[in-house]
Amino acid sequence: MKSSRFPFKAVLVTFLLTLAATLLVLNVSAGEKKLEEKLDRLYGLDDPQLQRSMGVMLGPSIVEGNRYQALVNGDRIFPAMLEAIRSAKETVTFETYIYWSGEIGEQFAQALSERAKAGVKVHVLLDWLGSAKIDEEFLERMRASGVQIQKFHEPHWYNWGRLNNRTHRKLLVVDGRVGFTGGVGIAPEWTGDGQDKDHWRDTHFRVEGPVVAQMQAVFLDNWVKASGEVMHGAAYFPPLPPLAPAGQGRAQMFSSSPSGGSESMHLMYLMAITAADRSIDLSSAYFVPDDMTVRALVAAMKRGVKVRIVTPGPIIDSQTVRSASRALWGPLLAAGADIREYQPTMYHCKVLVVDNLLVSVGSTNFDNRSFRLNDEANLNIYDAAFAAEQTAVFERDLAQSQQMTLRAWHDRPWHEKLMERAASLLSAQL
Repeated sequence: MKSSRFPFKAVLVTFLLTLAATLLVLNVSAGEKKLEEKLDRLYGLDDPQLQRSMGVMLGPSIVEGNRYQALVNGDRIFPAMLEAIRSAKETVTFETYIYWSGEIGEQFAQALSERAKAGVKVHVLLDWLGSAKIDEEFLERMRASGVQIQKFHEPHWYNWGRLNNRTHRKLLVVDGRVGFTGGVGIAPEWTGDGQDKDHWRDTHFRVEGPVVAQMQAVFLDNWVKASGEVMHGAAYFPPLPPLAPAGQGRAQMFSSSPSGGSESMHLMYLMAITAADRSIDLSSAYFVPDDMTVRALVAAMKRGVKVRIVTPGPIIDSQTVRSASRALWGPLLAAGADIREYQPTMYHCKVLVVDNLLVSVGSTNFDNRSFRLNDEANLNIYDAAFAAEQTAVFERDLAQSQQMTLRAWHDRPWHEKLMERAASLLSAQL
């Protein structure tokens, strides 16, 4: 009997080991084939042809007649988001990566539940991994109130090969008229005013105008994947009256996903960098650029573009990412980049300002995980006045950051270099 069962056991063990290895490979692969094509510089950022290309090649067309407001830190971000939710008359669509426990999570659960009880259609899409720390009582209360909740890539037998693909998008759309996007998650770390290591520095953006429909479409893209439900009609895409003259900004909502066009976000950044004539200001919570991005930034500096980068300092939620980032700074510093580490607290901003014209804001980090593994969404704003405001915010952060010189980078202790070298080997997953 024993000998007759042995082959079956051996086959079963072999099958299970093969399955586990296959799933591991699928989940740690770098997503779609890496972009290696040469990107020629054909025009500057203010050339209409570049802006047409950004819309036609990579994403939705640029639409006019929008209005924006930058919200700096939780003391301004969360009250604006909660006020918008509480004002909802027909629909609320909300997608986020991080939703944890704590008072701010309680406030969102209460506001969303109250609107659902009032008859508003409320849809909440949470990343399964990012929301793992959420209080189950929040979910039970929202569901009992009529909130529709979906978990993105919750483990099932049919999607085990996709568990490394997370939705990192941060989107809130109310009545199809007001949208929010940026870097914040729903957790205590984002409350306050960035005043200490327990309260992070971040920026979120409030938007009105035609581009909100594009934001809604990005949300619905993942809602369909998670639920199979297609939502449409005036409750989600209402006809919008023209905004007052103050709302004349031009914008487009970019999105990317490994299941369809993960390279588009990467290429959008590369096109903006390649088109820059004067300045590139980058706020990046996780700055682990690939070789092609480094070459594009170095080429920009060689033609006279001023490059300034602010990224987290010693207060960071992932020292591995910081080490992997610092390992890559040599060529950038040698070419003249001004790279600084934010000192007061964790720096979670994700904002790119190019030539005092383009502002790209949203969920995307400057790393392989955002460019090829996660579902991401960025709002591109073409507005000189708004860009000037964001440059002023950037320079306030720059003043609170410690600069890394090329000499200091070369003189790092050997054990730091060793740790950074080891961390950089993981860059495909960071």
